[in-house]
Amino acid sequence: MATLYETLGVDEHATEDEIKRAYRKAAMRCHPDRNAGNEDAARARFQEVKEAYAILSDPAQREVYDRTFAEEIARWEARMREEEAEREALYAKRVSLAMRFAAQGHNRDVVFGVLLGQDCDEETARRIAESVVALHESRQAPVQPDTEDKEPAEKTAENAKADETNAANPLGAMWFQFFNNLRL
Repeated sequence: MATLYETLGVDEHATEDEIKRAYRKAAMRCHPDRNAGNEDAARARFQEVKEAYAILSDPAQREVYDRTFAEEIARWEARMREEEAEREALYAKRVSLAMRFAAQGHNRDVVFGVLLGQDCDEETARRIAESVVALHESRQAPVQPDTEDKEPAEKTAENAKADETNAANPLGAMWFQFFNNLRL
């Protein structure tokens, strides 16, 4: 739904003269007499323009409209933030559930089915199941050192660099990558 300002084609901070000019222009453009063959739609649009001008041309009504509109926008934005927080909490709950089943040794299909049973949509369930099972398997796989052809000095430098990188936040980088992969 368009605002009254959009109906007239003016900015919210338009002056009375700008509103008056915009009204005249819009009224001429959508007057039923100027839209032969499309009179009903033009009449409805013309009525919208007249109502918008009636409110915006009166300073008292315009102030009430602006205040009410601002309150409604604030209420709508608050509702959107709440819904986003709820979606994030639900997503975290689903990931936690998937991780629990993966830790118990269940495969991707079982984790996928559990998520579907929790009213998770198919695409999200598939993405979470694949990511969580892959993460769990990567944690379980033994690390095979690839050090046969390297010199001892190279191994020490690589180990020092890896230790330095992981010392600041050993799990943070892994979790960050994991959750980013889930949201793709």
